Amino acid sequence: MTPLLSVRDLHTRYAVGRQVLRAVDGVSFEVGRGETVGLVGESGCGKSTLGKTILRLVPSAEGSITLDGADITHLGDSAMAPHRRRMQMIFQDPFGSLNPRHTIRTVLDTALKVHRLGDAAERERRLVEIIARVGLPPDSLDRYPHEFSGGQRQRIGIARALILQPALIVCDEPVSALDVSIQAQILNLLVDLKREFGLAYLFISHDLSVVRYFADRVLVMYFGRIVESASHTTLWRDPRHPYTKALFAALPSADPTHKRGEPPIKGELVTTEHVTGCRFHSRCPAATDRCRTEEPVLRPLGEGHHAACHYA
Repeated sequence: MTPLLSVRDLHTRYAVGRQVLRAVDGVSFEVGRGETVGLVGESGCGKSTLGKTILRLVPSAEGSITLDGADITHLGDSAMAPHRRRMQMIFQDPFGSLNPRHTIRTVLDTALKVHRLGDAAERERRLVEIIARVGLPPDSLDRYPHEFSGGQRQRIGIARALILQPALIVCDEPVSALDVSIQAQILNLLVDLKREFGLAYLFISHDLSVVRYFADRVLVMYFGRIVESASHTTLWRDPRHPYTKALFAALPSADPTHKRGEPPIKGELVTTEHVTGCRFHSRCPAATDRCRTEEPVLRPLGEGHHAACHYA
């Protein structure tokens, strides 16, 4: 079966003074229909840039993006319009992503008008339905973003993503700005919506515990590249890349006898320098001379498990 989303050797670069930031550097993966793929890694590794590049909010430098069998990598605005309906985004900041001068009705109705979906009566029906589906009262439509709590604003962001009936939603840290109790409510809502509408998610997060709850399959990103990928069950049972192991070791535990299996990650993530060999070698306690000179490729380890480490 053709995957819903296919990304092949994708690159995204930014000019930073005289240097080049390789935010996304040769990433390849797929998202199946109805599948939730988690994307994890520390801040600055390129997760959000990857999500925005896939949605064509940021231009790619190389590679291809295929949505439902159609190559959308270089489409112009008019040709891209019908594909934009098929993929939407839920942003990290539920307040900053909403125009404070517009009512929620205007925010949602504008999307329908831009894509010419339905007459006035049909659009009104869809607005009422979607606002109720995300757990907000009908009078929410005529209120402004500042009148809502953070959790309610994120529900509005979810409604805006859903209003066009997409097949894929990129969730960019959608609960990181919320209280823990509210996070659980939003995650449960996203799970319910996935089942109801057959949605696929690319779920970006730095919180491994959230991804473990939410994702079917997990991609671990470091320095603009995918260094490990596996089902969430396999990854938690048997992480192979030293970076993934270190991320797991840093997770808090309520067990006072819990022992960290790996030393903490030392140093900072730097993405503008030219690095030879494995990109993690300067921070890896197990690095050898081979790691410093030869870059590992993402290779299969069995059962859909892949890792970019010479010694995985």
